[in-house]
Amino acid sequence: MISERLKNTILKQLELEEYDIQDETKANTVPGWDSLSHANVILSIEKEYSIRLKHIEVLKCKNIGDLQKLVDSKLS
Repeated sequence: MISERLKNTILKQLELEEYDIQDETKANTVPGWDSLSHANVILSIEKEYSIRLKHIEVLKCKNIGDLQKLVDSKLS
């Protein structure tokens, strides 16, 4: 399940007030999340959680649920 913290970090970076982000949500379905903003979204997640995400790890994420699992793995 997507944490409110991750959801809010993504929405804030994309300047969206609200969007229903679920485990199955893919980045290309979120308004404003394109290839150009992708790097900024990942950087904002790294900053929010004080973690480093490797490019190859992020590429393996098929949806937001996978991204949440990746963030969780970095925190444990």
